[in-house]
Amino acid sequence: MEASEKPQLPLEPDRTDGAVRAIGDRLVIERLEVSDPAAARVVQEQAGEGHQPSETVTRAIEIGTRVIESEGTAANVDYVKAELERQIGPLAERLGGVIEEGQGDFVEHLAQSFDSDRSGSVQQQIKELLVAAMQHQRDQLAKQFSAQDGANPLSDFKEAVVRAVKGSQESQQHEHAQDRERLEALTAEVTALRERLGAKEELEAEQARGTAKGRDFEEKIHEVIDQIAGVRDDVANHVGDLPGETRGKKGDIVIQIGAAVGPCLAKIAVDPKDVSNLTRPKAWEVLNGSLDDRGADYAVLVVAYEENLPAGTQNLVEYEGNKLIVAVDRDEPERIVLETAYGLARARALAARKDELSLDAPAMKEAIDETRRALESLKTARQALTGMRKNADSIESSLSTMEEGAKAALARADGLIADALDGGA
Repeated sequence: MEASEKPQLPLEPDRTDGAVRAIGDRLVIERLEVSDPAAARVVQEQAGEGHQPSETVTRAIEIGTRVIESEGTAANVDYVKAELERQIGPLAERLGGVIEEGQGDFVEHLAQSFDSDRSGSVQQQIKELLVAAMQHQRDQLAKQFSAQDGANPLSDFKEAVVRAVKGSQESQQHEHAQDRERLEALTAEVTALRERLGAKEELEAEQARGTAKGRDFEEKIHEVIDQIAGVRDDVANHVGDLPGETRGKKGDIVIQIGAAVGPCLAKIAVDPKDVSNLTRPKAWEVLNGSLDDRGADYAVLVVAYEENLPAGTQNLVEYEGNKLIVAVDRDEPERIVLETAYGLARARALAARKDELSLDAPAMKEAIDETRRALESLKTARQALTGMRKNADSIESSLSTMEEGAKAALARADGLIADALDGGA
């Protein structure tokens, strides 16, 4: 059998506390008791940490064996060292003698081994060899650590670093892309908000311009026309902000004839315009638009001041049988002028709706012409009155100046008299 072929240590018949046998590369220990407090404590501590006692004892034997072998090796090394020193001593003495005796062949051979051209010392040659060897080692190390394969011990670390850097760059690029998207969205919102604010400001400015140029004028005209309509059982509505039948907003004031006491008999559209440089085509666009947008039978365009009448038109002159242009004072619209235009427009609108209503056109024209002449006289009288008021104000100012001068002269005279009386006393 195989076990019988391996050398075995004989059993120790004289020992009663156990036996140890070496079988090949194994040890067999039977009933062996070791009295060592340190060993017992180590086995107990290792058992507390989960190591089997047999495993701990096996490791202890292995470690102890290594120590014993090391001690034997150290002893052998000391012996070899002593023997080498004993043998080399005489050899060194002999070699020194040979060199001293001038054996040039040996020296020449030694020099050729280190310096073939005899240009430097042996120490210099050794130094150069060491420097070259160290440089070669550094080059090899650099080559190894710069390799991209498994030969580089830092390849895994470099790959991990590269992956981390690449991942960080990708994350930063993703974050930058998100930031750009958010910035673009925010920019779009700001732009839209700015546009809305700009549109609001423009609307407010336009409304302010409308109020400054026309809305107050419209209100004044509507107030006068409403008074005129009230005494004739008509209704005047201010509808400038409301779309009409064609969705347009021309014809700011709509007069419904007879609507105060019954059904509407006819409609008149009035559009006040407080603008300058109003052309005739623009005026006709406003008048026709008023007729269409409000479904009116007659349209009246009221402008502020006669100088703002469209070119080629006259005040209180009827055009095309359903249009009239009239000029009034902006700040104090003349009721008589608006009442004249109202009467003509009302008569024409009723005539257009009622066939049985006959209108004496020549008489109406004569009445309008007479009214126009009266208005011209009124205008001339008002201008003269204004001039008289200005002259009166100038005369009154002159009288006040003269009065003040007389009072001053009188005061000086009183002073002179008082001084004379004081001197005579």
